Amino acid sequence: MTRRLAEEIKQRRPFGSLEEEVTLGLARTADALARAAEEVLKGSGLTSTQYNVLRILRGAGSAGLSCREVAGRMITRDPDLTRLLDRLEARKLVTRARDGEDRRVVTTRIAPAGLALLAQLDAPVLAQHKKSLGHLGSEKLNVLAQLLDEARSGT
Repeated sequence: MTRRLAEEIKQRRPFGSLEEEVTLGLARTADALARAAEEVLKGSGLTSTQYNVLRILRGAGSAGLSCREVAGRMITRDPDLTRLLDRLEARKLVTRARDGEDRRVVTTRIAPAGLALLAQLDAPVLAQHKKSLGHLGSEKLNVLAQLLDEARSGT
């Protein structure tokens, strides 16, 4: 089977190693998937990182999470999560409150408006995932998921 990456990026020389080719292929694929996701989110005024935070907070339920806990669950790291939460709070998509026992801890919870926005996005986001990867079929997707897990364990 011919691999297309070199052609796509117009690379004329062979890759330095198979690991390099795969790393670049993963980066290129991640970018393509991220661009497709951004198209779905564009109308909502959310970035993919903001969407991810809302998803995390929805999963946390009414207990909410500290900023550190949110950061630990994110798909991609954001160096300024506090400012991101400020923007979501300004849009009334999340609420924040200081802990009664430890005033240093601020708990963030998803607000009803955030839940409503996610409910509107659930179907289009799922449809985009299926459009982007559904053609692989469940067997290949399971293998890919396993391979990605293994790749992350080496970092």
